[in-house]
Amino acid sequence: MHFRSIADLHADILSGLHKIPRDVDVVVGVARSGMLPATMIALALNVPLAEMNSFAHGRLLGSGKTRRVKRMNVDFEDVRHALVVDDSIDTGGSMLEARAVLAPLADRIKFTFLAAYGVKADPAPADVILATVPQPRVFEWNALHHAILSRACVDIDGVLCHDPTDEENDDGERYLRFLTQARPRTIPTKKIASLVTSRLEKYRPETEAWLKANGVEYGELIMLDLPTAEERRRAGVHGSFKGEYYKRSKAEIFIESELAQAQTIANISGKPVLSLEGPVMCEPGNLSPVRLAARAIHRSPLRKLVSKIKWRLVKAVKA
Repeated sequence: MHFRSIADLHADILSGLHKIPRDVDVVVGVARSGMLPATMIALALNVPLAEMNSFAHGRLLGSGKTRRVKRMNVDFEDVRHALVVDDSIDTGGSMLEARAVLAPLADRIKFTFLAAYGVKADPAPADVILATVPQPRVFEWNALHHAILSRACVDIDGVLCHDPTDEENDDGERYLRFLTQARPRTIPTKKIASLVTSRLEKYRPETEAWLKANGVEYGELIMLDLPTAEERRRAGVHGSFKGEYYKRSKAEIFIESELAQAQTIANISGKPVLSLEGPVMCEPGNLSPVRLAARAIHRSPLRKLVSKIKWRLVKAVKA
């Protein structure tokens, strides 16, 4: 399972800026996922930003009061070359739709169509692809809105809602209040095959009520059948419980909130697990959570800051 985080996207955009024509007047994002890379590119090039459907009707987004240079002082009538950006391309259907939407403007505006990620080096029907990421793949920004959820196991706490605090996790009245009032994090827009949680089976009614109230669609709800939270803590089976179920299931991916549990699930199941802590894709193997966290930092923009701090510490010790 191939995975790209928002940090990866930013790094790939910076690495691929040389592929973008230098005379671009405006960056146009294909709503909604295309607006993320479009914003990053517009900031890097210091040119105005627009949303595709609004741009088709002659509107640009505001640019704020900072970074006001000549390239930013552009009205719609001044645009001669627009870069149209989507996050990814597979069959090319979305890019062809974008071309059709903007076709009425093609007599006076030059368009360059870019996809941040493609499944192959051939960009068609885009003009530019920044990086190739073959299928199967999932991105941090759309993992919980992806069709793959129909073939996924998903954790609840830390994924769909916030984790309970130590005070809330008392296996009593405060925990019951948490179960009914938990603040949503991300509510998926696709049906999930299986929700797999370490919540105790005795809390099924409250869990099902919260899921229904928040519009979460799912096939089945798998819960841990132990009598108390204290027994669950003593057993320490959070990751193994999820891993064993995932192993038996037909699911192709597990989305888990905690990095350590994610690697345990991957090792037991022999299948990939997306840890939202990182975020990082855990594959079966012997990687420890510490090494996974280090890998996540290495792949992010923080790596330069970490390297600089490390260099200064070494220099200080030598002095």
